[in-house]
Amino acid sequence: MQAGDTIMALSSGSLPAGVAVIRLSGPLVRSALETIAGGVPKSRQLSLRHIGRDQRLDQGLVAFFPAPNSFTGEDCAELQVHGSPAGVKAILNALRDLGLRLAEAGEFTRRAFENGKLDLVEIEGLGDLLNADTEKQRKQALARYDGRLTAEIERWRDALLDLRAEIEARLDFSDEGDVTEDLPETWLASLADLELTLAAALASIKSGRIVREGIRVALAGAPNAGKSSLINALSRSDIAIVSDEAGTTRDVREVPLDIDGQLFILLDLAGLRETDSRAEAEGVRRAQAAIASADIVLWLRAPDVEDLAHPTITPPVLVVGTKSDLGSVDGQDLSVSVTDKDGLEALITRLGEMGEALAGRELALVSHARDQQALEAALRALNAAREALGDWELAAESLRQASAALERHVGRLDAERVLDRLFASFCIGK
Repeated sequence: MQAGDTIMALSSGSLPAGVAVIRLSGPLVRSALETIAGGVPKSRQLSLRHIGRDQRLDQGLVAFFPAPNSFTGEDCAELQVHGSPAGVKAILNALRDLGLRLAEAGEFTRRAFENGKLDLVEIEGLGDLLNADTEKQRKQALARYDGRLTAEIERWRDALLDLRAEIEARLDFSDEGDVTEDLPETWLASLADLELTLAAALASIKSGRIVREGIRVALAGAPNAGKSSLINALSRSDIAIVSDEAGTTRDVREVPLDIDGQLFILLDLAGLRETDSRAEAEGVRRAQAAIASADIVLWLRAPDVEDLAHPTITPPVLVVGTKSDLGSVDGQDLSVSVTDKDGLEALITRLGEMGEALAGRELALVSHARDQQALEAALRALNAAREALGDWELAAESLRQASAALERHVGRLDAERVLDRLFASFCIGK
């Protein structure tokens, strides 16, 4: 990744397609448009142009976005051409001859960060938006990308600056008559308010993570209790192997399901039992680990299978009687039959209610591990400042550490430590 290069990429996905979008960014954009598109069009207006240098390669729409008011902060352009693999390849080759190079993964977004167009929190929101599968994921990601969490962090930093000003005034102007030795009565109240605000944000990390990553629902029970059949019925697919033979499921299979805009990850697990098969025993071990880490456990009982006592676990457990067309079981919360399709909608509704209780009604913007680390670091520093109030220098340093934790989170300090890992997950052309 070289600063000052002009980069290009196909940003519209795999070919062939109806339309292909080629993005350009860097100092050679204007000259490239002069050569390959017959001139630079008016800023932010689509212009129909012949595309080609010595010969016509295609015809398409060209848009130009001058620096600094572009996505990357550099001169940018987009060529909207026909989505022909041969045509796109020919255009990219022509641009390469003009001195442009293919962009690396996430390089457009990295340039936006380096030119102050986006901070790290907003970039994570953009990455979440590109990967969003459900409506709740889209809303959460868009709010983060639009800067709502950044605005919250700015408010927290402003509160910290006010707290620091009072402490540092006593360090720098202790001999001045208008600076009292005691802190104002409101200072401790302001510190407590900030601690409560950060603690509340930190407490929302689970609901935020659940929206972003999905609610993990483990389908567990004895072999042949109907786990794979229920997975297939809920997902309306034949993704899981169904057999009368016990022990056919050996690994943890994940199946996504969208319920009212919330992502659920259904986990098809091996039936729990003692076995001499080493492969099946490993499947049982993985099933037990998945049950322990799940957000919801569906414990399946069938009338034609000897039941097991479900383990004592932290996640909420919903007991589902399967194969209701064959009879009922004791202690069930609801029953289903994949043969008759009975009870499936009731189960989906119940899962949706449980998911809403876990994710919460309010949109949680705090959802990444980096969010948690930054908030925990800031809270530790605030606690240290409270304990060090007898020593102004220590208290001031602790408040500076709290500010640094938040600044580091948005990328104003030590950003290089997270950039490579962050942008590696982005697609080419973004």
